[in-house]
Amino acid sequence: MGFLQDAPQLAHPHRNDRLLLALLDRVFPSKRRAALDADLDALGDYAQMAWERSGRSTRRKPVLTQWDAWGRRVDRIELTTAWTEGPHLTTRHAVLAAGHENHEHARLEEFARVYVYHIASEFYTCPLAMTDGAATALKASGNPSLIERALPHFLSRDPNHFWLSGQWMTENAGGSDVGNTETVARQDADGQWRLYGRKWFSSAVVGEAALALARPEGAGTGTAALALFYVETMNGTERKPELIIDRLKDKLGTHELPTAEIHLDGLPATPVSELAHGVRQVAPMLNVTRTWNAICAVASMARAIALVRDYASRRQAFGRTLIEQPLHAQTLADMQAEFEGAFALAFEVAYLLGRVEQKVATLQETASLRLLTPLAKLWTGKMAVSLCSEALECFGGAGYIEDTGLPQLLRDAQVYAIWEGTTNVLSLDSLRALAGNNSFAALRKVITGWLGEAHNAQASFAIHAALDAAATHMDAQKVERSVLEAGARGIATTLARCAAAALMARQSAWSSSRGDERPAAALRRFLGHGLLRLSDISGEDTRLLTE
Repeated sequence: MGFLQDAPQLAHPHRNDRLLLALLDRVFPSKRRAALDADLDALGDYAQMAWERSGRSTRRKPVLTQWDAWGRRVDRIELTTAWTEGPHLTTRHAVLAAGHENHEHARLEEFARVYVYHIASEFYTCPLAMTDGAATALKASGNPSLIERALPHFLSRDPNHFWLSGQWMTENAGGSDVGNTETVARQDADGQWRLYGRKWFSSAVVGEAALALARPEGAGTGTAALALFYVETMNGTERKPELIIDRLKDKLGTHELPTAEIHLDGLPATPVSELAHGVRQVAPMLNVTRTWNAICAVASMARAIALVRDYASRRQAFGRTLIEQPLHAQTLADMQAEFEGAFALAFEVAYLLGRVEQKVATLQETASLRLLTPLAKLWTGKMAVSLCSEALECFGGAGYIEDTGLPQLLRDAQVYAIWEGTTNVLSLDSLRALAGNNSFAALRKVITGWLGEAHNAQASFAIHAALDAAATHMDAQKVERSVLEAGARGIATTLARCAAAALMARQSAWSSSRGDERPAAALRRFLGHGLLRLSDISGEDTRLLTE
């Protein structure tokens, strides 16, 4: 038989991930490392098995059966194998529970597990993120009865007691425009609150609980009048009849995730706190889920690069392997450098989240986290799409063939720029963060601290020069709010790249002291790609080009 191509093989996502290992070696307490490594090894084993399994079977979508054979409404969803395995893996390896332990490394420990598990989970991590966010929001609410009721299930290490929680915010008016929420909360004669309305996107409809925004009957209009409610969706093993699943969404990617359109027809509900300011009450949830989004985006990039790297050592073309072809090697090195920046920023946000939650963060760390969270989410979301697209190109025609499993990487990556706030929404949120609490000054001080550990004059000069340029740019545009908003993407991306470069400098200094010069090479290449992404905005040009 003639020439045959070898399929890419997946290296172990824990034992062969030098970035993850170096991060944990530098930061994570040695006394807790053995338990974490055991879980990461097991999740990495599962990821390798799942990749091999995907090559032997056709990927499936969940199936909704609304009626049984005798005409009874059942709204039963048949899930993929990975989803049925999800509760056992989540609880056995403390994927959620680890993040809520009482030490400053808890979130880092949690998100290391998420990073290794995400791709193999087939986006089971989506409802896990919602559940993590719900647990965080309930803690912040101080509602003792709901905390006692829900948290032991959300953070359970027993699959038989584990619950998933949804996040039901989006309605027909759109995801970000929650002020137009039409779902109504009414009290019945017994004083029980019940929800009536339609939720247009529900990514965790298979869960046992959810947090939902609704407008109490008789409340005013607008966002401030909305309240946050806790609901449970099951009567034993059966779905509550007041929760009606209209259909499952047919999406570009995340096919295994059962995203649903639902009707609430009197679903019993409990107010989380006061019957107003529900968006404010759900804010702690959004901060957590945006961190999940960033870590999962980085996990998708890691998977794409791992497969590209392996394939480059196998594929022969023009008498040499791809990795021996200078332009291909250059492309892979560029991808790796950008990925290392994204990895550094996403995991620093995870670490800072843990420090803030445990009340051991400095004032500057707390203020900078408010800014770094949307920056990390928006930048990693956009980068995942471009990097996964480049990765498919590295496979040539095979990257465009469905049964290689590779196109799914790109289709799935597109969601990271949409979930938990689009790039534009988060760029504007970054401007709000910059407008208060001296966030820019706090970020600059934190970056200066990172660079102080790096002892890298070249990186320090480049980063501070870019920060100076960003500050001057923002000051010049403050006279006209519309101009500042029009350039918000460029400001956000510039600040994200500056933070990432500083973190890469810190890590490269640590690695170089131990004989590994690869992080330093990644930093040099990342700086070579430039930090500034600022734009000169012409309102007249914008008007002409959008007419």
